Parts: sequence; structure tokens; C-alpha cells
Amino acid sequence: MEKILAVNAGSSSLKFQLLLMPLEKVITEGLIEKIGSEQAIYTIKYEGEKHKKILPVCDHAKAVSILLEDIIKRNIVSSLEEIKGIGHRIVQGGWYFQDSALIDEDVLNKIEELSTLAPLHNPAHIVGIKAFQAVLPNTKAVAVFDTSFHQTMKQDTFMYATPYEWYTKHKIRKYGAHGTSHKYVSMLCAEVMGKKSEDLKIITCHLGNGASIAAVKGGVCIDTSMGLTPLEGIPMGTRSGNIDPAVIEFISEKENLGIQEILSILNHKSGYLGVSGVSNDSREIEDGALAGNERCNLALEIQFKRIADYIGSYYVSMSGLDALVFTAGIGENSSYAREKICERLSVLGVELDEEANKSRGEVKLISKPESKVKVYIIPTNEELMIARDVIRLTK
Repeated sequence: MEKILAVNAGSSSLKFQLLLMPLEKVITEGLIEKIGSEQAIYTIKYEGEKHKKILPVCDHAKAVSILLEDIIKRNIVSSLEEIKGIGHRIVQGGWYFQDSALIDEDVLNKIEELSTLAPLHNPAHIVGIKAFQAVLPNTKAVAVFDTSFHQTMKQDTFMYATPYEWYTKHKIRKYGAHGTSHKYVSMLCAEVMGKKSEDLKIITCHLGNGASIAAVKGGVCIDTSMGLTPLEGIPMGTRSGNIDPAVIEFISEKENLGIQEILSILNHKSGYLGVSGVSNDSREIEDGALAGNERCNLALEIQFKRIADYIGSYYVSMSGLDALVFTAGIGENSSYAREKICERLSVLGVELDEEANKSRGEVKLISKPESKVKVYIIPTNEELMIARDVIRLTK
């Protein structure tokens, strides 16, 4: 039995989970938010109890120190030597990584090089990796890339119809995201169905504040909705998803805004928030829609239509569909979203079981027996996938 730490470092946060492998048992988990603030929030869950406190956390190195000192203090581990491996979630692995990788100087340099494609994420991951290296220099660490699962896409799928030199010189292409989640739920879906992944056509819907769709045929990804960056695809909490690129020049002239300002709006002030004018939180948008707020309803309907559009496109690409999977915060918990999306898919023979669809946060078949496509809720578990890869690559 080995204790493996799964880490997800954001620009101002550090999410963690300590697992006992290969039992795949969660020992403790938690989050440090607002890193760089005097009012950072540290939350840890252990033995069924959640502990929370406000404290100053100047940087990620301090966050790592607080976390490791606390798990010793709480006797979760008697010494740091009990942690046999660390897995780091990395958003962008670009063209370099088709699988997770043991972290060495070369891997770190490549993650840094790819920061131009994920400027909000990869630099934070590097800071997190180095902070753990400073405290646990002899503990093996593995980088698990959000993009690696999507590297099986064919060239006609991942390429854009832009000058070819943009691809050869600057690696402009579709990379996707949420790959660790899409891989996990598609694998578990096959297991639940009692079939081999190689024999199935599955569409996975990772719907949260960030959201993406993936087509998984024969156990590999053949297409996904996010692109060069997470801005492409369906509308999300604050992201616009696909728009006509000419909108950028048009708004630049009309509103006297620079490209960076417009991209910031498309990333942070669009989607649910931009259309509704209320919130980026799906729960508040749903409440507003049910209370008669037309803009809240419109924000949802725009997203639901785009999701159905992608599913229909992937149905054609795979020449059929065996299972549709809903996962992540909205996918796992919003019966309303699942119902409205599936209503748009009735032409594909999707028939939802109204009672089963009331479930949330559990593995559940929610389609009727006569439905031509099986529909599932499958909670995602990216931390478990990270821990599995640490074990696989450090043996």
C-alpha cells in the first residue's frame, strides 16, 4: 500500500487529495484558495469532518508548507516519507505529451514552453511542482496532462483551415481539455455497461463552469469541443464558446477595445454571465429561468442547443452512439440541464427516465429501457486518474 498525493495547482489555489493505492481510498482532501492573500481559505476533509480556517498564504510555496505540516500535525501521515509519489494535473501538454510523464528538467521546460498556450494555468502548475520539489526533493512526481487523451484525434479533426504555416511554425491546432475526466468517465461507462471500451461509441459531457464534449470511439478520443484554448466550444459559465472571429474586429472598433480586452471579456464576462446579466453559477441561472427571467432562460437554451449540436455532429462522426455520459458539477447534479439537453436529442432515439433523472452525484442509468441510446450520470474523479498514473509510471 502506498500513499499518493494528487495535486491541482491553479493561479491562486491548490487542490489536493491523498489516496491509499491501489485500494483507491481517499485518505484526505482539501483546497487552499486565494493564495497570495492575507485572507486565504484553507479547507481540509478528514475522517468525515471538514475543517476550515482563514490565514495568510503569501505564495504556493507557503501553501505547500501549510498542507504538509497540517497532515503531519493531524497524524494523517507520521512523516513526509510516507508520501511515495505526487501527481500534478497539467492543463496543456501540447504536441509533446501523448501520455503522462515522470517529471524531470526536460518535462518542466516543455511545460513552461507550452505556457503560451495556457498562460493562466501552466505557469501555476510549474510553481506548484517546484514548491513540492523543494520540500520533497526525492519523491517521484508525475505530470498528468488534460490534453493527452485527445492526442488520438486525426489531422482533419485537430487542424484549423488557417494558413498551414501557422501550424508548422506556431503549432496552432485543436488540443482540447478535461481529457483526464473524459477518459475516466468513458472507461467507467464501459465497465458499468459490462462491455469493452473497444466495442463502444460514447459521448462524454463534462459540464461545469468550464465545459467540453468528447467523442470516444473504441476507447480513444476522436473529437472534442475545446480547441487551442478552453475558449472554443460550447458556452460556459463565463466563456462565450464559438463565435464569428470577425466579432473581435467589429467590437474593437465600436467599443474602442484592444484584442486582449476583448479576449478577457470572451473568457470572463460571457457565457451564462454575459447573456443573463445575473451570474455565472448554473444554479442561480436555473432558479432565474424557472422564476421567469427570460435572459436566464436564454443563457441556458443557447448552451443546451450548442451541446446538442456537438452531440449530433459526433453521432454522425462515429456512425451511431451507444451511450451518453453526463459528468462534472452541472452534468452530475442538474436534472434540469440533462432533461432539456436530452429533449433535443429525441431524434436520435434518446428517451430519459424522468424518475431516474432526479438522481445526482452517483453512477446511474437515467434512460428508459427502450431508449436507443443509454444515458448515464457518472461522477468524474480526476484525482483518482492522476494517482493511477503515478503508480503506473513510478513502478
